[in-house]
Amino acid sequence: MNYDGAARHDHSSRRNAAGRERNRGFGEQRNFSAAAPSQRKRTADKARLTAFQVLRAVSDQDAYANLVLPRQIRENRLDKQDAGFATELTYGALREQGLYDAVLQLCVDRPLSALDAPVLDALRLGAHQLLSMRVPAHAALDETVSLVRSQIGMGPSGLVNAVLRKVSRQTREEWIQQLTEDVTDESKVFSTTYSHPEWIVRAFRQSLVAHGRDVSELEKLLAADNDAPVVNLVALPGIGDLDEVFKLGGRKGKFVPDSAYYESGDVGRLNSVRAGVVRVQDAGSQAVARALADVELPSGTSDEEWLDLCAGPGGKASLLAALAAQRGAFLTANEPQPHRADLVEDSLGAVPQDAWQVTDMDGRDYGKDQTERLFDRIMVDAPCSGLGALRRRPEARWRKKLTDVAELTVLQSELLDAALKAVRIGGVVAYVTCSPHPAETVAIVEDAIKKHPNLRILDTAAALNSVIMTAPTAPGHTFNSGAASASTWTGNSIQLWPHVNKTDAMFLTLMTVDRPEES
Repeated sequence: MNYDGAARHDHSSRRNAAGRERNRGFGEQRNFSAAAPSQRKRTADKARLTAFQVLRAVSDQDAYANLVLPRQIRENRLDKQDAGFATELTYGALREQGLYDAVLQLCVDRPLSALDAPVLDALRLGAHQLLSMRVPAHAALDETVSLVRSQIGMGPSGLVNAVLRKVSRQTREEWIQQLTEDVTDESKVFSTTYSHPEWIVRAFRQSLVAHGRDVSELEKLLAADNDAPVVNLVALPGIGDLDEVFKLGGRKGKFVPDSAYYESGDVGRLNSVRAGVVRVQDAGSQAVARALADVELPSGTSDEEWLDLCAGPGGKASLLAALAAQRGAFLTANEPQPHRADLVEDSLGAVPQDAWQVTDMDGRDYGKDQTERLFDRIMVDAPCSGLGALRRRPEARWRKKLTDVAELTVLQSELLDAALKAVRIGGVVAYVTCSPHPAETVAIVEDAIKKHPNLRILDTAAALNSVIMTAPTAPGHTFNSGAASASTWTGNSIQLWPHVNKTDAMFLTLMTVDRPEES
């Protein structure tokens, strides 16, 4: 048989001149892909690369996505559209990691723990594009494989391609149905469906009941926890304004005064934010700080010395310091960890320096010596599990453990005890956590009531109603101390919720210490 280089059609053989058999039928026209091996894209588009870099920092360095992402967006010089895509891809992949890992495990022939961490991060990014974003399947596949080739290597790209093709065969809803069809425990179903660790689902159920809400709201709470939060901004009173924010597309905040919603890109590019006179701060955090600053003290009580006992990283401290400066008061912002104390000092930089100081004491040491100066208003924003801010810290839900709550409650109780010893008679203490967990909220306050016979719970609901613009509808918790509130909210503690108030799940109780003869 002579071979002259032309294609020879032979009904009896499909072998070429090199003796290799062709795996296609006789006479078929072969469609060669533009992505042939020599032509395959080996570069990652900048938006997906940015998301991958953030996930790697989160996985490898325990970094916080909300701190790494803005820096990567600037370093990679993303425009507004690409920055938006990178943000949704990053936060979505982190937020819904539990669901995506369950899906991927059905598509991989080995435990996910056996995969290299960069490969697993890439698979999560691909899964989010396929199941939860309006990205065409071919683009999600091609671009993710290109990302792997450029950042990890050619070797893993075949695995990633094969796995994501399996993922693409079903919709998100179909995968959830497959994963939950034989599960009868509602908490387990919600854990998969809304991508929360099961213990957090159970904790949220318990929290709703403890704070007077119906357990039927659990699905709405979990769903709200997965919504991409709008950036909240606050202009420091008497120092900043929101003119620049509004000119660039920001909207007036509906919950607290001097606030705005910003959806127009990287806030780090705003001159007012860089100057520190406008700050990123959730509306719930703004509200509890204002409630402490504005609650009325008894006639004749001094109002000059304020204390933020656990000030790091400085968000509430900067707002309190600005309010103190307007009123001729002085704020001591205490933060024992040096690197966080530095952040507090930076946060306070825009406030006149004669209105504040930063200290680095162990907060539990305040009030030990009654000869030391006492304070008129004290913020105890105690270190907590952070379960109320999971929507803003998407990686946090996978890092936290149930045992964290038990360990933190001891510290929370000790810090509140210290504050109650350091407050002047008639002064006010705000106990605040960014968690709805009853062990970190109502249980801490109830314990303080037992230990401090002269403690009196104030009308927290009325105080918060006086500083917000939107009438709330959520009930609070009523303690066996102090007068019950007759305001819009009932009870003498307040619990905010993402699905109700569109804020982080902040808890607030205001309290005072009476003279012994008045108790």
